[in-house]
Amino acid sequence: MVKPTSKNRSHKRFTPEQYARLKAEAAAPYRGLRKFVYISFAASGLIGALIFLTQLAAGRDVETALPNFALQLGVIALMIFLFRWDRESR
Repeated sequence: MVKPTSKNRSHKRFTPEQYARLKAEAAAPYRGLRKFVYISFAASGLIGALIFLTQLAAGRDVETALPNFALQLGVIALMIFLFRWDRESR
């Protein structure tokens, strides 16, 4: 174990802004990555929902397009919920 001496004390190494950012990252690791995943999955669900919506509007394969459209809407709703929950937990 290293004893704290004047040589290895590092309280002046970081600015207060850097220290606050590091402390926030330690409290909630990978927040940026989680937000990216939520946004990318929601975008994927939106694209899928638009595709299935056009199939429904055209009347093509309604039996299979309707459950898939509902699934895509569920993915979008879940990602919005998780994004907001992650933001509120801050």
